[in-house]
Amino acid sequence: MRAVVVTSPGGPEVLGVQDVPDPVPGPGEVLVRVTAAGVNRADLLQRAGHYPPPPGAPAWPGLEVAGVVLETGPPAPPSDAAAPSAPSLRPGDRVAGLLAGGGYAERVTIPASQTLLVPREGDLEGAAGLPEALATVWSNLRAAAFAPGETLLVHGGSGGVGSVAVQLAHALGHHVIATAGGPERCARVRELGADVVVDHRAQDVADAVRDATGGRGVDVVLDVLGGRALGGNVRLLAEGGRLVVIGLQQGRRGELDLPALMARRGSVIATTLRDRPAAQKAAIMADVRAHVWPLVLDGRVRPVVHARVPLADARRAHELLESGEVFGKVLLLP
Repeated sequence: MRAVVVTSPGGPEVLGVQDVPDPVPGPGEVLVRVTAAGVNRADLLQRAGHYPPPPGAPAWPGLEVAGVVLETGPPAPPSDAAAPSAPSLRPGDRVAGLLAGGGYAERVTIPASQTLLVPREGDLEGAAGLPEALATVWSNLRAAAFAPGETLLVHGGSGGVGSVAVQLAHALGHHVIATAGGPERCARVRELGADVVVDHRAQDVADAVRDATGGRGVDVVLDVLGGRALGGNVRLLAEGGRLVVIGLQQGRRGELDLPALMARRGSVIATTLRDRPAAQKAAIMADVRAHVWPLVLDGRVRPVVHARVPLADARRAHELLESGEVFGKVLLLP
């Protein structure tokens, strides 16, 4: 099969299409013919040599796909009775799935426990842009104990994760504040369900959040910025607020004002998804199937696709994402 490989660490030009061995489904896995693969910032880090795939994962990038089941592997060994059950899948089923790597290819194997069934009338290509964002947003809102009536601030509401976070929190009835760059992007984020959108290019985010909350601050910050945004994010928290760091777009290191955090009785949470143990991913995806996927099926949460790019032109997909102009997700189509 064809796959997009990283010939050496570097820029988008190091991506190339090569023939690689066809994958074979192991116990509890399904073999899927890929219809589309989502492009994520983690893929850019892997391409640059900063985010190697976990042991056992394919060497080529790709953390989420959608496609059609071609074959099922042997049954998974018996597990703890408390472990979530995997969907029962058959050849011909349409699925979206979460991967540890290898999505930039014509075929992938996916643990059945990490899949979501896509109905016949659903947008199978678009569904490829959802598993990583849904699992990330939902697991982190749960980690932050996000409760009814609380306010969420989403940094980067126009991004792949942010656009899903805004829709999901709105669908669940929360008050949502988001940031975006420029009037047009702000207007589109507002259409996704944000109650307040702050143009970070023209407004001071802290002032805007204070105005929007009557000086109280927000209960949860979902932060893709990291690094240099750390101190400012703490000052945006309400009493008992939680800062959840899920990205590092502004660097790996920041300065934390401990008295400011203590005064708010706040907390800082930081997570990753890719390198979690399989059992944890299965539990997250079971939760997504139960609580979030119904919101996708009824149209309250939808994929936001900026561009659909042929697999052979993967370098253009990476250039698009690095440009900062993408709204939602970029998809690769084999």
